Amino acid sequence: MDYLFEIIDKNKKLIRLTNKQHSHIMDQHPYMHKYMEEIKEALQKPDKITSYSIDENVLYFYKGYKHLDKPNKYVLVIVKYLNGEGYIISAYLETRIR
Repeated sequence: MDYLFEIIDKNKKLIRLTNKQHSHIMDQHPYMHKYMEEIKEALQKPDKITSYSIDENVLYFYKGYKHLDKPNKYVLVIVKYLNGEGYIISAYLETRIR
């Protein structure tokens, strides 16, 4: 198994967090190790989903939380869809929905 978890998102699509992308997230945003459950929840119950104008197969899932490291208010999970399945590209904290 080359992924950490798989989950069904709000759009009823299968999303995977691969070990490679998990390593990328931990290298770039090491504080995210404590927010794995929030990442899953952002995919299943996002406050907002926005799209990335350059690639229509990429969606941004935002979920607000009060307990995040200040001044951040949102967990952002970026997902790319290929062949009907999604893969987490990155995840980090954001101050606002863009």
